[in-house]
Amino acid sequence: MILKRFYDDKLAQASYLIGCAATGDAIVVDPSRDVDPYLRAAESEGVEIRHVTETHIHADFVSGLREVVARTGATAYLSDEGGEDWSYAFAHEIGARLVEDGDDFMVGNIRFEVMHTPGHTPEHLTLLVTDTAGADRPIGALTGDFVFVGDVGRPDLLEKAAGVADTMEAGARDLYRSLQRFRDLPDWLQIWPGHGAGSACGKGLSSIPHSTLGYEKRFNWGFTTETEEAFVAEVLDGQPEPPTYFAEMKRVNREGPTVLHGVSEPDVGTLSRLRPLVADGAWIVDTRSPAEYGAGHVSGTINIPLNRSFNTWAGWLLPYDQDVYLIVDQAHVDEALRDLTMVGLDRVDAVFPPNVIDAWAESGGELGRIRMRTPGEVEAALLADEATVLDVRGTAEWREGHLEGVDVIPTGHLPDHLDDLPRHRDLILHCQSGARSAIATSLLDRAGFRNVTHMQGGYAAWEARGLPTVREPAVHEAAEVAAPA
Repeated sequence: MILKRFYDDKLAQASYLIGCAATGDAIVVDPSRDVDPYLRAAESEGVEIRHVTETHIHADFVSGLREVVARTGATAYLSDEGGEDWSYAFAHEIGARLVEDGDDFMVGNIRFEVMHTPGHTPEHLTLLVTDTAGADRPIGALTGDFVFVGDVGRPDLLEKAAGVADTMEAGARDLYRSLQRFRDLPDWLQIWPGHGAGSACGKGLSSIPHSTLGYEKRFNWGFTTETEEAFVAEVLDGQPEPPTYFAEMKRVNREGPTVLHGVSEPDVGTLSRLRPLVADGAWIVDTRSPAEYGAGHVSGTINIPLNRSFNTWAGWLLPYDQDVYLIVDQAHVDEALRDLTMVGLDRVDAVFPPNVIDAWAESGGELGRIRMRTPGEVEAALLADEATVLDVRGTAEWREGHLEGVDVIPTGHLPDHLDDLPRHRDLILHCQSGARSAIATSLLDRAGFRNVTHMQGGYAAWEARGLPTVREPAVHEAAEVAAPA
């Protein structure tokens, strides 16, 4: 049996190619939209991708399953569990085989047994993998977003991200029962999860790529919590805010993503192209570092640095029904386009080199600048009541510790609260280290706020100075925190 793991650091997402060396058959499990790495690996291993599957309808990235089918002609295996609301609308179109709990299928000499493990989503499957050439019991389990190393999948996304009311607690109870059933499998079973540290599909995922069921039963809190009620309370408490684009991903992946056959190169824009776009309020993303953006940028653009969080923030903040534009160094254009494609942002109409900013200034255009304040200056402003300070971290982080009297609006939700924020009083933003507050400041700058600064070093720098903080008591679900008047 051939097993190859592929990991996207920016999505914190794992996918797998499993092949049978004897027959040359292979399957891809939970593919991302960039399918070229699977095709190259299959060719290198001397196998052909004749099968493809996924554990569930994903919320955090665009599935590559249809792309694999289009490129290889592979047979797709899709969940037929969870009810009509969670069925794949495109399954018949691609001739997919629908599978249920207890079904199995073969990829060469490798058997895949289907186990329905609802909780994270109603249709979620776990696949038990047996190399029948030398064994009659499974060697591993492809657990998707059900069991991670050190954590379990969150059951609140359908309600919080997709807007399906009254599913959070029911999902938590389904997840608990799925875990009780799963724990009866052999301790030697290897766990091959769909995500690692940094994913928003859980709250405490390990960066270790794989584990065993025996190890997880001993050390994973999801298995060690003694009662169902305690598990429900724990799994629903402290989950990070799901990016708003998760709802769009659910819809796209259920209905069927557009098949791209690769990413096309957009036009390279010039200053004359940029001017009317700025005037019309187009969505223009400056991908430089916060320091470079803060020192001088074209007003009306927003700053989403091209780092490992780029696609997450782009998905959270950019519209899916409008063209978007990038200011990005030519050497990183392919990276930026790929990142956006992974979360379904396919409408990049043009890219601009960073020197367009110098050309803008040289032609008389005004450059915007972002100011920062030190923690000491922020403390003085609070004591003198000279400014409104806003925490733009997540509510769970805010509860763990925050500045006294300072409310929270997570960065991704700021566009929904513009009318709640002061425009004629100094507004100081802060996050944990300064990265999110830089993005948040650029959002407000684009919206016409000229009274915004952000705190240098964020909450971590505030704590390092020994300045006072407040901790909130734990609650069952994320706190609802009012925006400042």
